[in-house]
Amino acid sequence: MRIATWNVNSIRARVGRTVDWMVREDVDVLAMQEIKCKPEQFPIEAFEAAGYDVAIHGLNQWNGVAIASRKPIGEVETAFPGMPGFLKGLEGPDQPQEARAIGATVDGVRVWSLYVPNGRSLGDPHYTYKLDWLAALTEYTRAETSARPEVPFALMGDFNIAPLDEDNGDPAVIEGVTTHVSPAERQAFFTLENAGVTDVVRPRIPEGYTYWDYKQLKFPRNEGLRIDFILGSAAFAEAVTDASIHRNERKGDAPSDHVPVLVDLAIGDDDLDRPMIF
Repeated sequence: MRIATWNVNSIRARVGRTVDWMVREDVDVLAMQEIKCKPEQFPIEAFEAAGYDVAIHGLNQWNGVAIASRKPIGEVETAFPGMPGFLKGLEGPDQPQEARAIGATVDGVRVWSLYVPNGRSLGDPHYTYKLDWLAALTEYTRAETSARPEVPFALMGDFNIAPLDEDNGDPAVIEGVTTHVSPAERQAFFTLENAGVTDVVRPRIPEGYTYWDYKQLKFPRNEGLRIDFILGSAAFAEAVTDASIHRNERKGDAPSDHVPVLVDLAIGDDDLDRPMIF
């Protein structure tokens, strides 16, 4: 099974690029973030024509997540337990949830497409929201991986955190000044990993960015960030056979500012399709 994640930064603007890449790379499951549309606005016909079903969670022109799959999509959820909401100027437990998470089961693999809040600035209420959101995700992950350790489980998406110094090549992103690299955000990321998941891409690709801002020639200068991840449970990680970051998707006409991250899994009958080595 070939599984990928991609912040597409508006699926209606980039449906052609997205579907063409999925077909070209023989992707079975794609987790998308920042689709920026409601379900009825999603260009589902192009996906269906290419052989994909799609589960969609979008509330307006902001945020939004989706999962496309060649195989049946089941057990769809549009929030994880305890996921907080946000509305600027409103405090308390009843803030509306944003379209930042969608989970589904495909061929026995439990996957989540996640768009972690940006944080905006270190003193902004959105930064506190980001940390609270990650804390709730951590508690859910710990409970899920403990209760069903045999199920391959993955958190995929745009985490808006560069957890290691080598993940930050943008001179404008500075610890103590901007989000994405603050000690609290990095600690939240590491705490999430300690809850039962691990970065399954980094062991195979230790270096490389997944995002470059559109401004100030960031991509030609390679001033990027590594903020898109696939975090898998032990059962998921054991099935990973390969991984790749598709940097070339940042090139060409009207690209997203993020690129796809992909892993191959040896799951079930997939082993039968692989050449035998004696």
